[in-house]
Amino acid sequence: MMSKVNAAITAVGGYVPDYVLTNQELETMVDTNDEWIVTRTGIRERRILKGENKATSDLAVPAVRELLEKRGIGAEEIDLIIFCTSTPDMLFPATANILADKVGAINAWGYDLQAACSGFLFGLTTGAQFIESGHHKKVLVVGGDKMSSVINYKDRNTCILFGDGCGAVLLEPNYEGLGLQDALLRSDGSGGKYLNIKGGGSLHPASHETVDAGLHYAYQEGRSVFKFAVTKMAGVVEDLMVKNSLTSEDIDWLVPHQANRRIIDATAERAGLPDDKVMVNIEKYGNTTSGTIPLCLWEWEKKLKKGDSLMFAAFGGGFTWGSVYLKWAY
Repeated sequence: MMSKVNAAITAVGGYVPDYVLTNQELETMVDTNDEWIVTRTGIRERRILKGENKATSDLAVPAVRELLEKRGIGAEEIDLIIFCTSTPDMLFPATANILADKVGAINAWGYDLQAACSGFLFGLTTGAQFIESGHHKKVLVVGGDKMSSVINYKDRNTCILFGDGCGAVLLEPNYEGLGLQDALLRSDGSGGKYLNIKGGGSLHPASHETVDAGLHYAYQEGRSVFKFAVTKMAGVVEDLMVKNSLTSEDIDWLVPHQANRRIIDATAERAGLPDDKVMVNIEKYGNTTSGTIPLCLWEWEKKLKKGDSLMFAAFGGGFTWGSVYLKWAY
């Protein structure tokens, strides 16, 4: 009898652009200040992709190349690319396909997955199904966003929060019981009115009117989103721990979506985890949407040990939220 197949992360890659947008620079652009931003969000700086004709796929290429090099495989060995993003290069073709072409993944099929800030968790869980079914051996899950492309730098409510960045993981079969253990994913479309981009879709196609009205920028009703995010993100981690009979002692790392330091702290507190078990890099990168969780894995990779229990958590526009329980495989 064959032992159960789990989808395990076997390599991680990441990339953030060179340009650093500090709180001090934002003070010259909008009515805000460093102390206000740090106290309310925990963000000190974020990275911005500068240059002509640079898109989300350009953030992904170096992240994927690093991952392939670490794993010692060629791009042609990838079976599938799931690109989790809210800022695709274009409406179509899928950014997954553009990325495949740029890195030489000639044998991969792929698609984009849109679940706002929960995108990476939704993509990870989806990718795991392809591994567990036995149909695929190497699935690339990419989380990346060029949020600067949809941010109004005159809107102090949103421009302080977001940055550009990308992380990628490789999923492969594991027969040792490591890898993805369980997940709880949720969505509630009634929250869509609080966090969205209204323009550019079939409801409000691009026109002079939609551009003039600022409908192509990210809109957030901060208070409602914060209230939902705190309860839902913390709650879903607790639910997943209960479902798997886990205590805080059983968890080695909490890997939370980096939207706001206060939401991260609330989630850690609810899970009973001390600061030294929580991955936090929001002060350097801000909210990179689908990129936050894989970028944390990328930065903490050297500290992770085979068999470590990780709990991922995210909350995003839509509303979408979820938690994934995973055992580190290398």
